[in-house]
Amino acid sequence: MNIRNPEYIKQFGLNLRRIRKEQGRTRLDVAVAAGIDETALGKIERGEVNTTISTVEVLARALNKHPGELFYFK
Repeated sequence: MNIRNPEYIKQFGLNLRRIRKEQGRTRLDVAVAAGIDETALGKIERGEVNTTISTVEVLARALNKHPGELFYFK
């Protein structure tokens, strides 16, 4: 059974990128603040990887957001 939804993963990444850009922050800045690799963040933003819930949590903290806010797609 395949439980992955590529479109949802892509929308999550686009939303993450939108939030980051609204804050005027670079990918490197957010990656360092979250303690993850910048290339990993790029893959998440492009919807290339289905990230883990713990990574969502550190990204949310780095962006001063509640983790749920990263799932509010416009």
